[in-house]
Amino acid sequence: MIVRLLGFITLGCGCVIGRYRDLGTSREVTYVEDKGEECASHAHRRNHAVSLRRRSAVPPAFRRARVA
Repeated sequence: MIVRLLGFITLGCGCVIGRYRDLGTSREVTYVEDKGEECASHAHRRNHAVSLRRRSAVPPAFRRARVA
């Protein structure tokens, strides 16, 4: 899979989440890049995709961000 980085955000818990577009299918993927040392969220697992259905895992502004 070849992807393009659309953006990333550092959450208050210290986790870094990135948004990517799969160039083959144009599907967007939200992925936990790094888990914060103090993070207690089970949904934030390093090197795992985050489902946008899990509202607690991804901040609202990041879910609504548009790509120009």
